[in-house]
Amino acid sequence: MTITCFIRYEIDPFQKDQFTTYANNWARIIPRLGGHLLGYFAPHEGSNYEAWGLISFASLAAYEAYRQRLRADDEAQANFAFAQRERFILKEERTFPQSVPASYLQAPTGYLEAA
Repeated sequence: MTITCFIRYEIDPFQKDQFTTYANNWARIIPRLGGHLLGYFAPHEGSNYEAWGLISFASLAAYEAYRQRLRADDEAQANFAFAQRERFILKEERTFPQSVPASYLQAPTGYLEAA
């Protein structure tokens, strides 16, 4: 079973650059600690305050083991401290959807428009 930690953030729209730095830091930390980072997403069009982070795990037990490593990791703790100090995250929510296997990580196979 694959589960995804779906994190929804409300961020200060005037501190989007700080959120981007925070997300870039997680791009190094999360895979090193055992999470399958699907990506962080910052506002671009539409809402200027909503962002997301998606991290997959084989199971809830794998997620719990990851959380223990996260608490013990100096770089992870420094990134959490950066977010608290700069106060660019106003609200954070987590939910754990389970993937539908046939639809998970499907790359395009048909018509692609030129960029």
